[in-house]
Amino acid sequence: MLHLAKQFGDTVYVLRNISRSETYGLGPSRVTWRQAVALMPMRCYHGCVPALLEVRNLNIGFAMSAPKPDRASAPNPTQTLHAVRDLTFSIRPGEVLGLVGESGSGKSLTSLAIMRLLPPQAFVSGEILFGENGQSQNLGALPDESMRRLRGSQIAMIFQEPMTALNPVMRVGDQIAEAVLAHRRVSRREAATMAVEAMKQVAIPESDRRARDYPHQLSGGMRQRIMIAMAVVNRPQLLIADEPTTALDVTIQEQILGLLADLQSKFSLAMLFISHDLAVVSQVAERVAVMYAGNLVELGTKRDIFQSPAHPYTRGLLEAVPNLKTDRAIPLGTIDGTVPPLHAMPPGCAFEPRCALRVRECARSMPPLIEVSAGHWARCPVLNAK
Repeated sequence: MLHLAKQFGDTVYVLRNISRSETYGLGPSRVTWRQAVALMPMRCYHGCVPALLEVRNLNIGFAMSAPKPDRASAPNPTQTLHAVRDLTFSIRPGEVLGLVGESGSGKSLTSLAIMRLLPPQAFVSGEILFGENGQSQNLGALPDESMRRLRGSQIAMIFQEPMTALNPVMRVGDQIAEAVLAHRRVSRREAATMAVEAMKQVAIPESDRRARDYPHQLSGGMRQRIMIAMAVVNRPQLLIADEPTTALDVTIQEQILGLLADLQSKFSLAMLFISHDLAVVSQVAERVAVMYAGNLVELGTKRDIFQSPAHPYTRGLLEAVPNLKTDRAIPLGTIDGTVPPLHAMPPGCAFEPRCALRVRECARSMPPLIEVSAGHWARCPVLNAK
């Protein structure tokens, strides 16, 4: 019977002939398998499976010289500008989390912090825990050599612009093979074979010939496929995709998204998918985190975010997206104002100057994240009052 369950079932429960007295203390009467399933406590996936990546209270700041004081002899003070503040989220094995926000919200900085690729002048605090072989380790505290072994093998990243990420004077096949040689003890011939095989997996035609091309000889979509092949060639557990469809036309976008979905399913990849495009995120993500001005303002399942958004910023973003039911005679919704600069962040909610629902408490202090519904969190004083 188990071989049939393996073919047709996604989740399998194995039941034996149990009695209520044995499991629930309700008497000696027997229960059927249907009754047993009905009596089973429902447990959430996120409560059963430990996180592969867990970011706790991540803060990223940069030192900036403050305006000079009146006295020329006085020292020039510095201030720290916080680009990311108290960011917390987690990703389970095989899960896709979409990180959404407009330019300057801190999405790419977050990905660079996970990869330990931030510039030396950046100040980073908080914890970035990565689970490997059943044990979690803080990536921020790892020695450089240990992080170098992890980066590209267990955690890989697709960078935002392939033309600047690829080496223009190195053949693309050699660049993929270089990623293999950095983490595996194989010969150059074996690495070249693995590079060609990775190119085939990302649907590059004539991979043997294309492996000898330089980046400028490939189209934008092909270059992006090379970046994906380089990221997945070592079979990482976590893939960070930073705006992987930027500057691509709609048809190529669709192909890249389909390719990422296929690879994620084939290799059971966990993925942090970063984008400013809600329509793109809705196609690939299972859960969505919305960032604004360096803060996490809402986190929930795709259904929560797109069908019952709680934060005014998320609602404003969705109202600005047209669909087939949109009345063309009515202008799309807009969010008035601009994102505040880092040196002029308000003391309270960063979205308060632009929010139509703001109350007095919004400007006083940073509101906490509250659970609107099971697994759905939002940072809004208006919700706190309710």
